[in-house]
Amino acid sequence: MDNELGISRMKEPLISKVIVLCVLMIGILAWCPNAGLRKGDAGEKTATTVKVEKVSSGKITKWGDAPDFVLPKLGGDKFKLSSLSGKVIILNFWATWCSPCRTEIPDFIDLKKKYGGKGLEIVGVSLDKDGERKVGQFAGKIGINYIIVFGRQEVTDKYGGIRGIPTTFIIDRKGNIVKKYVGFRPLEVFEKDVRELL
Repeated sequence: MDNELGISRMKEPLISKVIVLCVLMIGILAWCPNAGLRKGDAGEKTATTVKVEKVSSGKITKWGDAPDFVLPKLGGDKFKLSSLSGKVIILNFWATWCSPCRTEIPDFIDLKKKYGGKGLEIVGVSLDKDGERKVGQFAGKIGINYIIVFGRQEVTDKYGGIRGIPTTFIIDRKGNIVKKYVGFRPLEVFEKDVRELL
């Protein structure tokens, strides 16, 4: 009997300590998720992250290994390469004084007409030193129907240094370079690449 009372008295403080400990744990767990955040912060941060990563299609995308750039566009606006995320891109470094470049341009015009509605974009990076006036006149005369921007040394350096023109990069929908061509290539070469990626 005395032994049973002794065990019962020993259990009472232990049970009290367990109850106190449980109450403390519940209090800590209830407080921790909001520690350091003002009301609504957690939701705002999540929404911002999703907003930045989502594109209009609703798929989360990330730009690939093609060096991104912002360059002045023919007509005066600024153009950012990664704004074409989700498109297949032909990125062509050229100049008006370059004969093989001029030979390729009608093919690019045809490709844009044929595949532009299916997700192809063409960006011509002019390396002319004479600036917008000469390039604008040339583009208008020949009927260029794709994006023309004006190149800078820092951009050509990012692309490994452009040692000869035309130099053309094929970039997939995720922004990765899949092909590089130095020198003139016929329409069939570019069309094959574009069809495979589209």
